[in-house]
Amino acid sequence: MSGPILYIHGFNSAPSSKKATQLIEVMERLGLSDQLRVPALHHHPREAIGQLNNAIEALGRPLLVGSSLGGYYATHLAERHGLKALLINPAVSPHRMFDGFLGTQKNLYTDEAWELTHDHVAALAELEVPAPQDPQRYQVWLQTGDETLDYRLAQQYYRACALRIQAGGDHSFQGFAAQLPAMLSFAGIGADLYQVIDFTAL
Repeated sequence: MSGPILYIHGFNSAPSSKKATQLIEVMERLGLSDQLRVPALHHHPREAIGQLNNAIEALGRPLLVGSSLGGYYATHLAERHGLKALLINPAVSPHRMFDGFLGTQKNLYTDEAWELTHDHVAALAELEVPAPQDPQRYQVWLQTGDETLDYRLAQQYYRACALRIQAGGDHSFQGFAAQLPAMLSFAGIGADLYQVIDFTAL
């Protein structure tokens, strides 16, 4: 039985983002679509966490894959449920960064407009957990060229975890598709299943 995966997109993102669609395509080609969930998250953290808890319940014990703000959610959920997490350019203490962003927001993929309020920020603060200490359960993928988040904040916060830091890149994590075999392996999916896929062609 291969390991299920729950993909958690970032702030103002969606299941139609590039990383999400690449992962969906690979799982479809492996015949493992039923082992993957990529929920379209509500903009309010409390709603989003509720959606993610439901997805965890449906999947069993999935690998949590979180990008940006999704990495913050994944860390909270991994600590709460004792799950493994793979974090891609994760946000650290995002509630401390949102002061200048209060007001109208727009989802980059759905064009949905919504209001970022102090309640959103307070809800994010409620999800903060102590820095994870388990390198067996956490992989953290960082690119130093991240223009949105300072990778050094995550490098420091997750210093006890398994860090993979690449020079250059950007916030979307360049070359993500080529790294998918490492993610599948971490999820417990056997290499014999995916070695026929050309990940560079995704």
